[in-house]
Amino acid sequence: MLGRIDDLLGMIKFSHTLFALPFALLGAALAAKGPEGWRGRWQDWVGILLCMATARSAAMAFNRLVDWRIDAINPRTATRHIPSGRLSTATVAAFTVVSSVGFVAATLLFLPNRWPLILSGPVLLWLLGYSYAKRFTSLAHFWLGFALAMAPMAAWIALRGDLAWPPALLGLAVLLWVSGFDIIYACQDADFDRAQGLHSVPSRLGVRGALRLAAGCHAAMVAALVGLGLAYPMGPIFFVGVGVVALLLIYEHAIVRADDLTRVNVAFFQVNVGISLGLLAIGLADLLA
Repeated sequence: MLGRIDDLLGMIKFSHTLFALPFALLGAALAAKGPEGWRGRWQDWVGILLCMATARSAAMAFNRLVDWRIDAINPRTATRHIPSGRLSTATVAAFTVVSSVGFVAATLLFLPNRWPLILSGPVLLWLLGYSYAKRFTSLAHFWLGFALAMAPMAAWIALRGDLAWPPALLGLAVLLWVSGFDIIYACQDADFDRAQGLHSVPSRLGVRGALRLAAGCHAAMVAALVGLGLAYPMGPIFFVGVGVVALLLIYEHAIVRADDLTRVNVAFFQVNVGISLGLLAIGLADLLA
């Protein structure tokens, strides 16, 4: 049983929750601070953590379930858990259902605010729908970007029951950031996607064109963060942090080139985790200053 759990967590790359969770927590922190002081009950914060973990688990498991035949013929992904036989499709399907039910159940922690429960169905459909996106649109990267962009906006809604410009701008920044680095990551499969009739920006524009579009997304992300800082408003600590994020993004694009994709994993896993955790840290530092 412990081995099975370890395989399930490995399949969904549970540690990569670090990509989205910090933005949900930052969105919640922005919502929690007000002129009257800090708001939010302990169950609201627990609910945010549970919703993030279960929603991402459901989406990742469903993606592995839907894509396992494609993964099996792609040399880069052939060793994943279902193609390699470490997990059965029935096990992964059951895990997806349990995670989905857990996500909806976790929204009950926000009552009497009913918006999280009302929106849980549409949110879950969007998250699961991403798994089919690359079968019909090259904009699948932006579908994924919006999936993670919902995290800070959902956290704001959970605490305040409404939506405003600050979480929307933070969500826009997340959408552009995720879309950009997912385009970079997809460059590894440009030839495979083209051969299999799958849609992606690299298969459509080529690796060089895809990297240029990713750079444009990340430049726009920095602009969205500046907009957030002005709209909230944030203080100087936050703007210094945005400058550091810009430098990290420049480094990310400097180490990944059209003729050398060997450092994609460094850009994807190390630099992006630093950006995610760093923005949470400087955001909280600014709010607490």
